[in-house]
This record gives sequence, C-alpha cells and structure tokens, in this order.
Amino acid sequence: MQTTTLYEQDFYAWTQHQAKLLRAGQLGELDTENLIEEIESLGRQERQELRSRLGVLLGHLLKWYYQPEARSKSWVYTIKEQRQEVQRHLKENPSLKPYLSEAIAVGYEKGLNLVGKETPLDPKSLPQSCPFSEADVFEAPIDWPL
Repeated sequence: MQTTTLYEQDFYAWTQHQAKLLRAGQLGELDTENLIEEIESLGRQERQELRSRLGVLLGHLLKWYYQPEARSKSWVYTIKEQRQEVQRHLKENPSLKPYLSEAIAVGYEKGLNLVGKETPLDPKSLPQSCPFSEADVFEAPIDWPL
C-alpha cells in the first residue's frame, strides 16, 4: 500500500510504518509531508492541552470567588488538580512558558463559558479579561473546609 494512501486509510498503521522506517534509517522512504504535518499538530495539541486545563482552572476560580455560598470540596480538588496538571505540563514542555499569558487569556474565555454553563452567574457580568495574576492562578489559597 502506498504510504500516502496508508495515511488516509489507516492512520495507526501509517504511524507504525513511519516509526519502522525511521528506526531503519530509511529516510528517503518516509512520508515527509504528512510526517511534518503530524509533528506540527503534536505541538498544537500541547498548546491546546494548556489552554483547556487553564479554562477549567480559571472557571473554577471564578466560581470560587464569585459564588462563595456554593463553594464545595469538589471545587477545591478541581482547582488543585488543574494547578498540578498545568504545572506538570509546563515542566514537561518548558518552551510553552512564553505562551502562558496568552494561554491564560484564552483559557479565561473558556472559564467564562464554564461559569455560564454550570452556574446561575451571567458571564457578561464578570470581568471580560482575566482578573487573576499568574501568581493568583497558581498560588492563591483555596482551602476546605472553609
């Protein structure tokens, strides 16, 4: 089966074939165009992972600060978990650190959507840009029980 066709018909088989060619040093037989596209896609996925986790984290921070009467143990652990995961992700991908402020801005938009979906709060009544400093995002104390 031609490599490009394999890429289109069975992505997993294509990945295994490309790995086999790389290990064998058969660089001339690689599906270079699709390989480049997939490597770039992996980088985009890492950025998306960061934005997504920040969205959940910021959404829960918004809920925490703007809905104190509804605070729960679940929110505490979601905030802790997302902080840990974002920190771990940045440690594993240190070149994402310069992108952090932009990721926080995009994540904040996602956080506003989460608030709108999960609470009676109107996201339009909340700050439309992230009110939290980077230190607040990662270090503001969140304790349970209150």
